[in-house]
Amino acid sequence: MAARHKLVCGLDEAGRGALAGPVVAAAVVLPVRHRLKGLADSKLLPAKERERLAEQIRQRAEAWAVAEASPEEICGLNILQASLLAMRRAFDALELQPGVSLRILVDGRYYPRGLPAGKAVVDADASVPAVSAASILAKVHRDELMRCLESEYPLFAFGRHKGYPTPQHLQELARHGPLPVHRRTFAPVMELLQTELEL
Repeated sequence: MAARHKLVCGLDEAGRGALAGPVVAAAVVLPVRHRLKGLADSKLLPAKERERLAEQIRQRAEAWAVAEASPEEICGLNILQASLLAMRRAFDALELQPGVSLRILVDGRYYPRGLPAGKAVVDADASVPAVSAASILAKVHRDELMRCLESEYPLFAFGRHKGYPTPQHLQELARHGPLPVHRRTFAPVMELLQTELEL
């Protein structure tokens, strides 16, 4: 009977495919009756809807936390391991009531080392409410970080493309060169750095 009453802790990340900025992960523990409507994979939601849901998630969750792995850690570890590291950091940052029993579900194929026993589920961000909630918190947090980076580096429209390899971002890279926040082991950035060395 106790297993049926475990709360679900969902884990997901945002920013794996970007060329710049950190990868961000979130951990969310929802109440059994959370009454949050509209939860879905964050990539499928309009920005305003994500932000509205993020506020509700932060208010109604039993616990939630957001964590990052930096561009330097991404380059040192690789993007998969950095994503899993950010997830572990998010889980470790949760403030849970004593005695809470959790069922941990992670979006994707890989489960972070160092977490209590749980399960990785492909497309869990579209089918498990707690994972959808984590997806939303991670995406909203990262989008805000990228908007802040645009203030710091106004030659790059990070608030628009969020560091992903859009035509606009690739043009900015070619025109201005990589910044300290770019992921230097990702092909488009690495190619530019190599070209600079050869000149």
